[in-house]
Amino acid sequence: MQAVPLIFHSLEVGCYIYRWLRKLRSIGFSLTLTLSRIRKELMEPSTSRKVEQSQRLQKRAAALIPGGVNSPVRAFGAVGGDPRFIVRGKGSRIWDADENELIDYVGSWGPLILGHAAPDVLDAILAAVCNGTSFGASTPVEADLAELVISAFPHLQKIRFVSSGTEATMSAIRLARAYTKRKYIMKFEGCYHGHADALLVKAGSGVATLGIPGSAGIPEEFLQFTLALPFNDLSAVEHAFQKFKHQIACVIVEPVVGNMGCVPGGDDYLVGLRLITEREKAVLIFDEVMTGFRVAFGGAQEIYSIRPDLTTMGKIIGGGLPVGAYGGPSEIMDLVAPLGPMYQAGTLSGNPLAMAAGFATVKHLRDHKDEIYPRLEKLSGKLVEGVAAAAKDAGVAICHNRVGSMFTWFFTAGPVTDWDSASKSDTAGFARFFRAMLDRGIYLPPSQYEAAFLSTAHSEEDVMQTVAAAKQAFAAVKA
Repeated sequence: MQAVPLIFHSLEVGCYIYRWLRKLRSIGFSLTLTLSRIRKELMEPSTSRKVEQSQRLQKRAAALIPGGVNSPVRAFGAVGGDPRFIVRGKGSRIWDADENELIDYVGSWGPLILGHAAPDVLDAILAAVCNGTSFGASTPVEADLAELVISAFPHLQKIRFVSSGTEATMSAIRLARAYTKRKYIMKFEGCYHGHADALLVKAGSGVATLGIPGSAGIPEEFLQFTLALPFNDLSAVEHAFQKFKHQIACVIVEPVVGNMGCVPGGDDYLVGLRLITEREKAVLIFDEVMTGFRVAFGGAQEIYSIRPDLTTMGKIIGGGLPVGAYGGPSEIMDLVAPLGPMYQAGTLSGNPLAMAAGFATVKHLRDHKDEIYPRLEKLSGKLVEGVAAAAKDAGVAICHNRVGSMFTWFFTAGPVTDWDSASKSDTAGFARFFRAMLDRGIYLPPSQYEAAFLSTAHSEEDVMQTVAAAKQAFAAVKA
């Protein structure tokens, strides 16, 4: 019998010890958290926060990585100040390189619905990594997660996992074109569906934050089959279908937009999209990369009772690790290789670590959904309305949108229903508010045009502390 390498013995011992020590570590964390809060109470909120280590790390990163970041919004270009380098997280809180403790409402941009370092997710990742990191072959957990995801979305019969939301939307659009044998695609202003060339037309997210109309490096010819229309405007959709009769392959939409801030689609609007696409025999794609398992266990389509033809997902289904997916009925999905002519592949698609983390996350949500989603709804409402009330008391004009635990405070009188109304926001005012909140230990998305998120790890105390910080921050913004 071949000897087992010593490294595997070490990993097995490490896995064993981890499971026994998790409770002890949790107790230690609670003690550390309590002591850190006591220290914070003795400190001035806006003058004691150090940034030297983050500044040093940013300087080093900027010499090696464009802008010092691997995603533009992290550079704080829209809000000013020094981008924070995060070194650890637990529950609702993160710590930066200077040991500043922050209540986090970014949650890795949505995936961490169970909070940072959720025990079930860590256990799943550790168990998986002890068996290897990647094989380039099928693993049992891929079908486990597929079965779980399909159970939450009634129209799904088959699903294909990829490594990012961009891959998911790009593949879904290619599949829609293969199914309909048509060229044109329809998207909406302010909706961000990843950085594929054909989709960076009047996109939200980082493109909106940076004030870039599209992106350099994309030939005009690549965009000639992309129709970008105003969001929440059915008449524009009708007009486009009349103009391009029998030529539109698909309509892709975020049912609740997250990348111009949180902007929900109107009930009649989403129903209208479904009716029009059925009539015109075009594929309706719901981009639920952000909303899937976030606004409800069955995503936005559960809330609105609408079944699209294809759904794209990401974020939560990876439990904080890189993932994406697209799925739909067998009639369409069977066109995907190796069964059909629509080619798509990926070296790390269905990576066992991401699949394990996603399975643990979604299983926890399924097993506790009757408690989790009502609590998220209640606590998110208390947070969003509490901050809005603080703004009103301070005489600062804001409005807010929220769907479940996904929300945005817009620095405009509102209402915000599309990109035109979102773009009227006072981004300089938001930037001052962001910095004032950061000084008081609250980490918000560093852009007016990004949604914020609440997790199951957030507490009533976190919300109270955040509202109290907002009262001080609005006073500072107004001064």
